[in-house]
Amino acid sequence: MSAKCQNIFGLLNYICNMEFGARLKEIRTSFNFSQKDLSEQTGLTLRTIQRIENNEVKPSIHSLKVIGEVLKTDLSEFVKISEAKPYEFNFTIKITDMNQFLNDLKTLVKTNWKTILIIVLVIWLVTNYTDIKSGIMDAWSGK
Repeated sequence: MSAKCQNIFGLLNYICNMEFGARLKEIRTSFNFSQKDLSEQTGLTLRTIQRIENNEVKPSIHSLKVIGEVLKTDLSEFVKISEAKPYEFNFTIKITDMNQFLNDLKTLVKTNWKTILIIVLVIWLVTNYTDIKSGIMDAWSGK
């Protein structure tokens, strides 16, 4: 894999792991910029800078580009190459309102029940293929 691809995968992994805000703050303070200074020079709102640094949001490509230009930093410097394999990922769901989650889940099932049923049926058929095949073959041969 080329160095550029490693940097891109590293950047995406870094952003997904939400360590980006701390690294951005570290670089920003090394330039003696306040959040307001960075906001004014990038054209991003102060609240956007705060939310990025507090890991409340993932920065857009545009935000990364303008921040990199102002801090005179290549995007690869935002990346700490991880030892994680490229196919590994973490998935976290934060549920703050269980009632809302259950209502959303109920709505999802109501509107997509046919698709869900087909997916479950296909999974069942694939996992039980050999048993089904042997049953059909036994029935066909008259056993």
